[in-house]
Amino acid sequence: MTENMSAPVRVVIVDDHAIFRSGLKTDLQDGIDVVGEAGTVDEAVEVVTREMPDVVLLDVHLPGGLGGGGREVINRCAALLGQVRFLALSVSDAASDVVSVIRAGARGYVTKSISGEEISSAVHRVAGGDAVFSPRLAGFVLDAFGTAVEDIADDELDKLSSRELEVMRLIARGYSYKEVAKELFISIKTVETHVSAVLRKLQLSNRYELSRWAAERRLL
Repeated sequence: MTENMSAPVRVVIVDDHAIFRSGLKTDLQDGIDVVGEAGTVDEAVEVVTREMPDVVLLDVHLPGGLGGGGREVINRCAALLGQVRFLALSVSDAASDVVSVIRAGARGYVTKSISGEEISSAVHRVAGGDAVFSPRLAGFVLDAFGTAVEDIADDELDKLSSRELEVMRLIARGYSYKEVAKELFISIKTVETHVSAVLRKLQLSNRYELSRWAAERRLL
């Protein structure tokens, strides 16, 4: 609600497919103002430097430039990283792609299968300083940067049973109810019951809030 009451988030879309850029512009919801587009590394650096957007939606596998790719755009805009935030977009969920662009300075990484509502939420969150990842990808980043699980807030985890904790981790990683049921050898109905209990105990509304909650506590 408050997102729409504040100044719009200024966004630049960088992708070599014009039809994807057009579709993404259509999918972005209220409170987001697309101030520029680019289809190559050189174009991206020029428009980002000129417009100084709040968030750059950046195709990871962008062609052009010395080495090509979204990582080069971030490297060439390194001096702007304190003011401009990069949110990587890709059809790939390979760990190497995720870790590479995050090491370069991106604030998040989401796959292109994301919905308009989800990408809009991700843009606002990145603009606000959050790190945002598609659920299945957060674990790659935590593993790559050596984050430990010893700092978990025990008082919150104490609310969950061992089975609820197992279900919570899988759901937070992006598994479907059917996949969780298969992984844990339980019924889908039982998974639904555990998820409802987890959300209630942690005072969360949906699986996307759960993914963020788990990532913040290094649980993925």
